[in-house]
Amino acid sequence: MQIGNFVKMIENAIITNWDEKSMSLYKGEGKTYKEVGQAILQFHTIFKQAGINKGDKISLIGLNDYHWGIAYLSVITYGAVIVPILQDFHPQDIAHIIEHSDSVLLIGTDSIIGKLDVTKFDKLLGIILLDDFSGKNLQSNKIEDIVKDNISNTVSSEKEEFKLPKISNDDLAVISYTSGTSGFSKGVMLPHLSLASNVQFGIDYIGLKPGDNIVSFLPLAHAFACSFEFLTTFIMGCNITFLGKVPSPTVILQAFTEIKPRLIFSVPLIIEKIFRLRIKPKIETGIAKTLIKIPLLNKIVYNKVRKQLNEAFGDNFMEVIIGGAALNPEVESFLKKSKFRFTVGYGMTECGPLISYSNWKVARKHSCGKAIDCIEVKIDSPDPRNIVGEILVKGSNVMDGYYKNPEITASTIDSGGWLHTGDLGIIDNNEYVFIKGRSKNMILSSSGQNIYPEEIESKINNLPFVLESIVVECEGKLQALIVPDKDACQNHGITEERLDYIMTQNHQHINAHLPSFMLVSKFIIHDDEFEKTAKKSIKRFKYKPIEN
Repeated sequence: MQIGNFVKMIENAIITNWDEKSMSLYKGEGKTYKEVGQAILQFHTIFKQAGINKGDKISLIGLNDYHWGIAYLSVITYGAVIVPILQDFHPQDIAHIIEHSDSVLLIGTDSIIGKLDVTKFDKLLGIILLDDFSGKNLQSNKIEDIVKDNISNTVSSEKEEFKLPKISNDDLAVISYTSGTSGFSKGVMLPHLSLASNVQFGIDYIGLKPGDNIVSFLPLAHAFACSFEFLTTFIMGCNITFLGKVPSPTVILQAFTEIKPRLIFSVPLIIEKIFRLRIKPKIETGIAKTLIKIPLLNKIVYNKVRKQLNEAFGDNFMEVIIGGAALNPEVESFLKKSKFRFTVGYGMTECGPLISYSNWKVARKHSCGKAIDCIEVKIDSPDPRNIVGEILVKGSNVMDGYYKNPEITASTIDSGGWLHTGDLGIIDNNEYVFIKGRSKNMILSSSGQNIYPEEIESKINNLPFVLESIVVECEGKLQALIVPDKDACQNHGITEERLDYIMTQNHQHINAHLPSFMLVSKFIIHDDEFEKTAKKSIKRFKYKPIEN
């Protein structure tokens, strides 16, 4: 695979598709590639006048829309480093990321930035609001005047003259934080080469064409959505429609019907919700319930379901690419029997993100495809074909390390350059990767955000009369299993009735300090301490959620 220069890819996409539609907001206005290119140059002028240098860190937080997309492209093509922050993070977590990343500029929407005490950021020179493209001064910087002076002066550039700066693929492009709080701050450092590797794979294998419609609804601050829903499709000349706020499956399907996307990127829980709400009730009642059990005749049911699914997804897609977590086996098996056009890929932020993928025509059930061209995958096992071991990867898309965290970097990337994913699996004789377990415990929310249970548990464990906790997922919702501190309860004369009241207060308190996608639906009292390993780690696999 020949990997091109990433900034040159963006420049060529703008020039080649100059007058074509580029990005738009669902049921709203949009921008052509020419307008995006001119806006990028306008941002570059502002950055230069504000004293922003190559390699400086710029935080970006806001809604999924073309303003966000233009800001992102402007930063990385200038040679600065983008720090995308999930809009649902708690204000104190957003503040921590801005500080930890050494950001000198903050770009975002007023509704989010307004919740921050920006005067506490020592290194922040100023703010640019995406709402009305205005600036706000911090320290002695004159970003407000700089933005005001440039906002009405659209940078005039014809496509024959359009040029972006020369930026090496070796330069740092992104610091992507997998979590917000200080105890879990892992800023993944992705060079331009990582982004270029992922995009180049998309160009070579996905098969999109200029002008194809794409619906973007996953959180752009995450690597999967950013690299494929946004960067790859933009560079391939597609017309991207952003749905704005995190939408419901109903809104997503409505957009699919109207826009008829050529390719769909999704996460398992969106597909699983559609299956449970639209498909499962129909195959468990009436004549379909009988037919589906009869060989040959069950094809009638599967064909009908496939037709309904195709129509629900716009009936114009090549395939649905699912990533971020394992697909429910029951759902996957049914979709395979229905010959629905979907495939499951595998990746992680540290690879920007793709590790393995296969087209739906050759994808194998319960597999996440074959290793992509730019990466090697091996299993740390005496018999990788049959004995499960940790999945290790090495390639041009692997991160440079964790920002300001050499210890965790050294424990994640070994001396041979192999990244230890923390996931367990095997590779079959045909080189298909099968994930057998996820040792990292990450939970994927229904709208695509990564949830790290340890992050929530660390907050819960600091609450009154809590000894320890485990956060688990049940039907798309989070539950917390709580072991009360019995000694503390006894010392304070806390009755069982009083403890219930305290835990109710604890539950309300924790949810008031978590983003919406991380809210805990239930606190469930667990009388005995959790069983632990010799290293005193909780044996998580022994504890299951309580079904509603």
